[in-house]
Amino acid sequence: MNIKKESYFCDSIIAMADTRFLGKKYVELLPEGSVSWQAPSNIALIKYWGKYQTQLPQNSSLSFTLKNCHTRTTLFYKPKVSKGYKFEVYRDGKREESFEPKIATFFERISPYLTFLEAYTFRIETANSFPHSSGIASSASGMSALALCLMHLEKKLNPAIDTTFFNEKASFLARLGSGSAARSIEGPMVVWGEHSKIPKSNNLTGISYSLEVHSVFKNYQDTILLVDKGEKQVSSTLGHQLMHNHPFATQRFKQAEENLSKLIPVLKNGNLNAFIQIVELEALSLHAMMLTSTPYFILMKPNTLEIINQIWGYREKTDSKVCFTLDAGANVHLLYPQNEYEEVQKFIDEKLKHFCIHKEFINDEVSDGAFQL
Repeated sequence: MNIKKESYFCDSIIAMADTRFLGKKYVELLPEGSVSWQAPSNIALIKYWGKYQTQLPQNSSLSFTLKNCHTRTTLFYKPKVSKGYKFEVYRDGKREESFEPKIATFFERISPYLTFLEAYTFRIETANSFPHSSGIASSASGMSALALCLMHLEKKLNPAIDTTFFNEKASFLARLGSGSAARSIEGPMVVWGEHSKIPKSNNLTGISYSLEVHSVFKNYQDTILLVDKGEKQVSSTLGHQLMHNHPFATQRFKQAEENLSKLIPVLKNGNLNAFIQIVELEALSLHAMMLTSTPYFILMKPNTLEIINQIWGYREKTDSKVCFTLDAGANVHLLYPQNEYEEVQKFIDEKLKHFCIHKEFINDEVSDGAFQL
């Protein structure tokens, strides 16, 4: 795709940005080459739903970084002399022209921070480890993987860039492509959005959660139950926009901040009963915003509710610490401590997989974040 660059940038982007990230002018070009990165998906425990200006969150959020659900992206680059952005996107080896307008928008947003974008022709090859249209948001892993590849190019041009700055700027750039992608650079838990009780938390980048974490959370399991693999009837982008005039928006943003405050001591002391209460409340509050927006919409399916009721019944019967969370879709993330893995797998096999499309589910766990291939 050959996109002519607009003659202006969004002033609000530059005004709100940390000036540390503004791009330098590079005289010399790199020869033809390629870089490859793997970036994880993530699942939010404290949800963000609603943003302002350019991809800034109305409330802080906290997520588990996943291991098995990831995107691998290779960025091929070749110097050119013509003006404008020139690129093509391939997914699983096939040209994906429908995704190229989103990349064009992304390039426009990040151009003040990566001044070399016009100097190269790019071929972006990407593949997900999870099935296409499985209902797992791939924008977080996909945009973070691309941002990391682009940062790799900048580091080649400027070797003085250190790891801390590299990760910060990669998160900053990824956020401009997909808000939740800010949380898919590092791990095992990432905070995005300014919170008074979390040092260095901010709206521009995701940061690794730096406060004390109990050992039980360091190998937490996440089995994703695939209730629906079709395209959502309402996109997350539109859902975020509907929060602008939502009658309960202010209360929801306050609730999320309070729930994150409550989660901080829970993550420290390992109180799983309190963890369950906070995480499930956050999931249901997210979908409550969808149910009460104008226009209203429902992303949960009947089998989503069946699974939730099965989880509640199983927990009451067995005193298990398994719980659920939901993304902006119908699929259910089953969260549980590693020491319950075998029993929960039996529970899935006997009671839950029958509610999944083709009885499909994905076993995953927390991990440390993205890495170069």
